[in-house]
Formats: sequence, C-alpha cells, structure tokens
Amino acid sequence: MHLEKYDFVSNPAYTSFAFQSAGAHGTIEKVINYQPIPGFILSDGRQVINLGFGDWDEGHRKVDDSTVSNNGDRSKVLSTVASTIFAYMEKHGKLPVFAKGNCPSRTRLYQMSLNAHLAEEEEFFNVFGLLQDGWHPFRPGVNYQAFLVTKK
Repeated sequence: MHLEKYDFVSNPAYTSFAFQSAGAHGTIEKVINYQPIPGFILSDGRQVINLGFGDWDEGHRKVDDSTVSNNGDRSKVLSTVASTIFAYMEKHGKLPVFAKGNCPSRTRLYQMSLNAHLAEEEEFFNVFGLLQDGWHPFRPGVNYQAFLVTKK
C-alpha cells in the first residue's frame, strides 16, 4: 500500500510491532500485537489471528486499547497498522487476521478506513465483514461487527 505511514519496529518473532504517533498531543507509543484466537480456525485449517492495537501505557506496562489519542494523524496511524499486516503475513504466511474495535464506534472507525482504501486493499487482500449470519465479502455501506482479511 502506498499511503503515508510511520516507521515501525518488530519483535524477532514478528508478532508485536511498535511505532510512535507524532501529532497534536505529542509523541504517543502505539503497539500492535498478533495472537492466535483459540478455537477460531477456518474450514481450510488456517488458524485465525487477532490483531490487537492500542497505546502503550508505561505506568501499567501494557497496551491500552481504550485510549482515544486524537493526535491528528488517524489515517497515518491506521495505514501503519495495515502495513504491519503485510509484515506479519510475510513472516507467518497467509494466516487470516481478525480485527474488531473494543466498542462499536472504534469498529466503525476501522470500517471507515477500510471503505476509504478498499480498492487498494483488495489488490492484496480478501476483506470480509461479520454480520449476524456470518462472514460476507466486505461491501461499502454495510455496518459490520468485525473484519477478517486474508492475503490473496
């Protein structure tokens, strides 16, 4: 993808990524973690991986996925998160990645970003959205509960 993004670093296993958001509220450490979801395996046998994302809380020494940073760089942050999916899959193969916000408004934010860049995303990924009756190919204008991306 050719969107503006931050440089990021990874742990040796390429399961955790970090970068710094720079904006209106200063520099904020962001962390993306990829972890298998126990029992969530696709019919073809592939393990589904959860994408966890949030701000690093130094005081509690953990990732806080409920913080609203409002640092003025949302598109760049989300583009950086998306680029870590490429890096993760480069190292771990075509494992499907699951993403859902910690609340409906955060899930909607992710959906708006997917909508804005869908043509470019679909060059590389199959994108699905979760509805009450299961997974469906992602379509703009439909409100989904969660998202799943698989590499083409």
